[in-house]
Amino acid sequence: MSDFSNADSELVYALEDKPPFYQSLVGAITHLLAIFVPMVTPALIVGTSLQLSTATTTYLVSMAMIASGIGTWLQVNRYGPIGSGLLSIQSVNFSFVTVMIALGGAMKKDGFHEELILSSMMAVSFVGAFLVVGSSFILPALRRVITPTVSGVVVLMIGLSLIKVGIIDFGGGFSAKHSGTFGNYENIGVGLLVLVVVIGFNCCRSPLLRMVGIAVGLIVGYLTALCLGMVDFSSMRNLPLITMPVPFKFGFTFDITQFLVVGTIYLLSVLEAVGSITATAMVSNQPIEGDEYQSRLKGGVLADGLVSVIASALGSLPLTTFSQNNGVIQMTGVASRHVGRLIAVILVLLGFFPVIGRFFTTIPAPVLGGAMTLMFSMIAIAGIRIIISNGLRRRETLIVATSLGLGLGVSYDPDVFRILPASLFVLVENPICAGGLTAIILNLLIPLRQKETSATPVATEEPE
Repeated sequence: MSDFSNADSELVYALEDKPPFYQSLVGAITHLLAIFVPMVTPALIVGTSLQLSTATTTYLVSMAMIASGIGTWLQVNRYGPIGSGLLSIQSVNFSFVTVMIALGGAMKKDGFHEELILSSMMAVSFVGAFLVVGSSFILPALRRVITPTVSGVVVLMIGLSLIKVGIIDFGGGFSAKHSGTFGNYENIGVGLLVLVVVIGFNCCRSPLLRMVGIAVGLIVGYLTALCLGMVDFSSMRNLPLITMPVPFKFGFTFDITQFLVVGTIYLLSVLEAVGSITATAMVSNQPIEGDEYQSRLKGGVLADGLVSVIASALGSLPLTTFSQNNGVIQMTGVASRHVGRLIAVILVLLGFFPVIGRFFTTIPAPVLGGAMTLMFSMIAIAGIRIIISNGLRRRETLIVATSLGLGLGVSYDPDVFRILPASLFVLVENPICAGGLTAIILNLLIPLRQKETSATPVATEEPE
């Protein structure tokens, strides 16, 4: 089992610690600031792309928050075999955004109305989520497959893939690219201001200042952007006061063809969930191998599946464990799952008031980019730490190098494997999946040498 004693001092509040209420609230708000916009944005993107009504889009956003709160509560409390017992925050899975737009767009072209489109999307999401539930029960039998090296590669690819999102926001986001203002002085200046504030607070010796660093950085950036006229409040108009969840609000229309596509993405998301949970355990100073780790992994993936079942029934896009929060844990030093309970309650309460969720969408992209670029890089570093914890001998070096090369290569040009059949292309067009699947295949194909199985893991290659 890995030794985490060296990392203990990095945490202000460990997994089972109970911070005072005001510090718990600060920690909860910091996590919420990191995930709120990514949480509500997928619903807004799908609603805009499919030209859904304002009322429908608002409902999707509200249900995303409520489902995220329910899922986070299940994860952190760990009811029996359900949940990781870690500060695992649930949020909307970005992997499904493109799929839902493609499937919904095809139905729209065929003349289907809004309610039937959503009925089909939510039905296949609901049924597909049980694939994740089922996969959680065979995870213990996959110890030979899901090793620290494989998990580390997935975490590393998650971080590296998210950095692209962060740096685009840093320069102003996609809207700035379209308007020709991407990378102008205002955007870069605001992004750098947030980055400097976050770094400055995290260099302080005071645990409290470390905890509020990200929140203060975002607030300072938001106020600066407000003074520069960069904040748009138009999305706040004509919103209902309260939104109540209605199970299967849009009906239930199952399509087997759509299910095959959505089901494939669900199975691939299991690998991402394993990487995210492993990273959370790593930054929380918990084991990333052994029976306790396997139990957390199984419970976390099981909760992932059940939460997506609940989310789809309520009318939200599927959910998953959010990687962004691992960066928040590292930078604030707060890994207490009791903070997660507060986050869960706040999310559910805020979900009933759509105006609150929409407010967070007014945060300008450079403000988010300044904080996210650093946080996402911390996730990549967590992946490196996981890889090194298992040793970086010749075999592991080959696995990591090949997986990293193909995974990053796909991120640079996703069409490189376009010649493959569609059923295979969907597996390799995503850098996380491409890198993770490569690591799994090589881990199975490249044999372990006897001297490597008995050697003590080290961070450098063994001499031959």
